Amino acid sequence: VQLQASGGGLVQAGGSLRLSCAASERTFSNYYMGWFRQAPGKERLFVAAVNWSGRSTYYADSVKGRFTISRDNAKNTVYLEMNSLKPEDTAVYYCAASNSGTYYSGYSYWGQGTLVTVSS
Repeated sequence: VQLQASGGGLVQAGGSLRLSCAASERTFSNYYMGWFRQAPGKERLFVAAVNWSGRSTYYADSVKGRFTISRDNAKNTVYLEMNSLKPEDTAVYYCAASNSGTYYSGYSYWGQGTLVTVSS
């Protein structure tokens, strides 16, 4: 599966951004999809995930209530809507695909990352 993330950019604190991740695989709907982020000098962390159908979503506590993950299986695309952005959300955001049947492991396929910078 090839993943192409886009939508990053510079935004002021309190603003919004929508990230997209397009997948090449026609069996896209077989995968859990997740978003992760890595701030400079820090480890990569889980942000959000969505199951095959899009009906179940999972979030890190730090983004709960501000970020929304969704997917469109007809377009082979997963989205991350980010609202009320904070400077600490600044990071490179990666989308990933898991065929493990869970949202917390098995992410074998990764996109190239898109940079989100939130200014104060």
